[in-house]
Amino acid sequence: MDYKAIPFEQRIKENIRSYSMDNLYALDTLTEYCKAFSAVTDAALLITERHGEKIVSVGGFAGFTPDVVGEPGRKVRVYGRTIAHLYAETGKVAEDKRQNVERLLDGFAAMLSHWGEQTYLHTETAIYADEMEQQLGVQHVQTARGENEDPLTGVYHKLYFEERMKVIDRAEVVPVAVINVNINDWKYVNDNFGDEESDRLIKTIADILKQEKKPDYVIGRVDGDVFIVLIPMAEDGEAEDYCRRVQQACLSFEDEILAPSVACGVVYKTNVEEMVEDKLDDAEYEMFNNKFEIKNAPGYRERLEKRK
Repeated sequence: MDYKAIPFEQRIKENIRSYSMDNLYALDTLTEYCKAFSAVTDAALLITERHGEKIVSVGGFAGFTPDVVGEPGRKVRVYGRTIAHLYAETGKVAEDKRQNVERLLDGFAAMLSHWGEQTYLHTETAIYADEMEQQLGVQHVQTARGENEDPLTGVYHKLYFEERMKVIDRAEVVPVAVINVNINDWKYVNDNFGDEESDRLIKTIADILKQEKKPDYVIGRVDGDVFIVLIPMAEDGEAEDYCRRVQQACLSFEDEILAPSVACGVVYKTNVEEMVEDKLDDAEYEMFNNKFEIKNAPGYRERLEKRK
């Protein structure tokens, strides 16, 4: 997302889709709270991510498969988006206490929503302020020197990349592969290792993208942790193969701190009447599907956290 161009309120509404429970809550503290709640009320508790992955389980939920669509439990929502689901089993609660326990559960869900919103707002405000400060400096340098490249990564910066998109549109070449590349858990690296290492992660991903590309590929850094790659006259399977090579290069990267990983979304402009810009949202959608698969794959979290 381009912080200088998109109003802060819109940013707040959109960026929440990139957050998960571990971004918003101290899970160890949340688990201890659930244990205490269960001990006092005799209610069993289960908290899942928005898609049903179990995060905290206290009591009788062994073998239970959450159905977040058909039976979503109590929804925990942050800025209009479901972040988690709270399930409760109150069969062991005394009959005369059950109504009060249900009220406590409603309050617990509301409290989780409030906590999540406060953490999210604080985090996004801090990131926004830092990015605005950095962007002002970058824009000054680019204007003074007439540079086309992003200073950190060496790929095209957003303004020049948008011009290259227009050039491709005017050339009326098809097909054009449009690839959204998003760094997985950039925020985790920033939170645990600081700005220097999170910047090094961005540069590492950019280097891999450049290493695996062909001369006619167009690469731009359009947001802090987002790149767009364009492949004019893409051959069948070329874009998908490029994404596989990039992701494999990330997995093969050996480092004491970084565990680079990216999600990729590929779509195609197939009609000369279409605009490349009109395909960006579709590419982002495909990227989020890929991100869900990657982040829920066995071993992903262990590889990410073993350097902590």
